[in-house]
Amino acid sequence: MRTVRAISGLWRWRHNPLRRATDLAEAWVALVALLLILFVAPVIGTVVGGVAQDGLQRSVRDQHQSRHLVTATVIRKLDRSPLDADPETSSARDLRTRVLAGWTAPDGTEHSGPVMASLKSPQQGDHFAIWTDQHGKLVPRPLDSATATTHAVIAGFGAALATAGLVEAGRRLIVWRMVRRRYARWDQAWDRAGPDWGRTGTGS
Repeated sequence: MRTVRAISGLWRWRHNPLRRATDLAEAWVALVALLLILFVAPVIGTVVGGVAQDGLQRSVRDQHQSRHLVTATVIRKLDRSPLDADPETSSARDLRTRVLAGWTAPDGTEHSGPVMASLKSPQQGDHFAIWTDQHGKLVPRPLDSATATTHAVIAGFGAALATAGLVEAGRRLIVWRMVRRRYARWDQAWDRAGPDWGRTGTGS
């Protein structure tokens, strides 16, 4: 890794008479970048993951309080739609059929409407579970705690990687600018030496 090589050069260049100020500066930049990647990036990842975990678990609690699992009854099967899963290629978990169903909301009101039922061959009177709000409106399945934790871990890991990437990008940018200035100084030195280049006795 270029950063590690630059850091190892920090010790070698300490008393080397050929060292340049830019050599030491580049090594110090690499050392600071490595320390940031090793210590700051994990802290940021942990903080982001913790904040995400708190927010997602709060969302889990709110969803489980506001969403209710109720039993729906098939009234009749509806014609297939593009949203219906292909029974030849779908697993039992993914297989859903569009039906007209009726259900009773937690507040006691009666509802009916088209629903995607987890039934392979629904018949009138068949029962299946759906998620609704307090007033019987269909809602998605609430987020579970394990999935929320997984999302939080991914968020924290992503934040740590993003921080490390930004630090490395910053290091590369700084080193690139240092190299450009070094080359510019070399060009200036060659320009100054140019008129006397090749003359006999120059510098004597």
